[in-house]
Amino acid sequence: MDSTEDRPGGAGEQGDGEARDGSRTEASGAAAGPAQGILRRSFLGISAFLAVLAVLAGRLFYVQAIDPTGRAEEALEKRRRTQIEPALRGEIHDVSGAVLARSIQRYKIIVDQTAVTTFSRYNNDALEEVTPEELVYQLADLLDLPDREVMEALDGDSRYAVVAEEVTPDVYNAVMDLGADGILYGEAVSKRSYPDGSVGGSVVGFLNSEGAAGGIEQQFDDDLAGEDGERSYEISADGIRIPVGEDLNRPARNGKTIRLTIDRDIQYFAQQQVRARAEELDAEWGTAVVLRVSDGAVLALADSSTIDPNDLDDADPGDFTPRAVANITEPGSTEKILTASAVIDEGLSQPTSVFDVPAQLRIDGELITDSFDHGDERRTLAGIIADSMNTGTVLAGKQLSRQQRYDWFRKFGVGTPTGIELPGEGQGLFSEPDTWDVRQQYTVLFGQGVSQTPLQSVMAYQAIANDGVKLTPKIVDSVVDVDGTEEDRPAPEGSRVVSEETARKVREMMEVVVTEGGAKEAAVPGWRVGGKTGTAEAPADDGSGFDGYTTSFIGMAPIDSPEYMVAVVMHRPQGEVTAIGTTVAFSRIMRNVLEHYRVPRSTGDPVEIPKFADGEGDDEGQG
Repeated sequence: MDSTEDRPGGAGEQGDGEARDGSRTEASGAAAGPAQGILRRSFLGISAFLAVLAVLAGRLFYVQAIDPTGRAEEALEKRRRTQIEPALRGEIHDVSGAVLARSIQRYKIIVDQTAVTTFSRYNNDALEEVTPEELVYQLADLLDLPDREVMEALDGDSRYAVVAEEVTPDVYNAVMDLGADGILYGEAVSKRSYPDGSVGGSVVGFLNSEGAAGGIEQQFDDDLAGEDGERSYEISADGIRIPVGEDLNRPARNGKTIRLTIDRDIQYFAQQQVRARAEELDAEWGTAVVLRVSDGAVLALADSSTIDPNDLDDADPGDFTPRAVANITEPGSTEKILTASAVIDEGLSQPTSVFDVPAQLRIDGELITDSFDHGDERRTLAGIIADSMNTGTVLAGKQLSRQQRYDWFRKFGVGTPTGIELPGEGQGLFSEPDTWDVRQQYTVLFGQGVSQTPLQSVMAYQAIANDGVKLTPKIVDSVVDVDGTEEDRPAPEGSRVVSEETARKVREMMEVVVTEGGAKEAAVPGWRVGGKTGTAEAPADDGSGFDGYTTSFIGMAPIDSPEYMVAVVMHRPQGEVTAIGTTVAFSRIMRNVLEHYRVPRSTGDPVEIPKFADGEGDDEGQG
């Protein structure tokens, strides 16, 4: 019973406990609710912050690391300043090293007047301010100009005002070291100087506002120009150079030196002689070529008038290119040497072969005459060439077919540029044989109906002088890099035109031209000389026929083993045809060349080839 009665009580007590536990649980729940909310809100806040931070970090990485829009580079470009350091143009020398062209580097000092204000610069790692007045004084001292002149140059609202011109590189560098970036800057000016003026002026060429023009200046512009350098650095927003910023320097590479084969002394003398002869004859122009036989080196290209590259104000455009290279004329009787070489090399004739030469030659209905009167004569080929007979040349040359005549002249370079390293070379005119009319097929044999430059004529003769091997003329001896390295310039291989034996026989006939023929004034005392005269009608400019003559002489010495060649040409000289030749000028130039290069005097006797068969009369003709 007691136990039974105790249960309710126990049960009641237990119920009270459960009630109290329930009350504590409810109280705990009521207390836990607000705490959990705070924790939840804190978690969300931190998560949001971290998310924003991640976005910002990602954006920062995107902008700075990936930078697809180039913002970093754009900012750098805004800070970067670049100065061009121009290359110094290379020099042009003659064969001995004498300077024919050089560049003097100068600068213009330019100011942006709108930027002239107090600025800051570093001086011995300390930042200092420089007022406009202080800048004026410092700039005036460096430029050696009056303070007022500099002040006036800096005062105004122009963004481009010249403070000084033709400033030397040392002064320019000192001005830049003032640290007035954004205010002062320099413009490089390359001033070209030609110490010898008109000596070889058209060969050297010149510079104008558009760049290199004419001569070696144009032909070798890429080598002479070099490669500009540049310097880049950073400045701050206030225009001060940032000491620890980017500072990149790519030095300029100066141009190369071009050393010519031209000999300044020979060039000068040849110019004097050809000018004097042109003035004496009142010729439209005259030209002379001096050539070394062994390698085709051109020692002089002399004109009666030429440019002074230092002063082009009154220059004649006709003087811009050497006339021996650019101008084409009918060669006249100098072409007879080519005809004689062809018939000898073909085995059709020899120097002593005899031809019955009439007073006048009528062939295929065409009348061929000579420049002097003579009767019917029995002439050797040497005699025909010595007295420059058109009639006899046609008799010898007609042994060649039309195609052979054409092919032989082509082998000698007629109608083909020589390949000399100068701009503006003329090609000449030499039509195909199937276009020749009845007369032209014969006149080409003595240099009419064909035209070529004086240099083309000289190179044809060079083959005869060089034992039958024709070379390409060269006017550049070497190209020298800034470090003194000479570039290898292999010369093109020569081409054989005639045999060595033929060349020797033709040279002997050329000596007879001087010793027994119509060119005795071409002789050079002390040396054996050979050559050939030429006289051709000059076509009128309006195409209405012929207007005057072109006279010439091409020769070589010593004739037994030629070392040098000289050619002199006069275009439209005034006077009697017998008195407008160029043999005297040739003789003077050749003598100067032989003495200048100390060529030993000849010891052997001139060759003797009879001009007539069986010792007949000895009338002299002229070319």
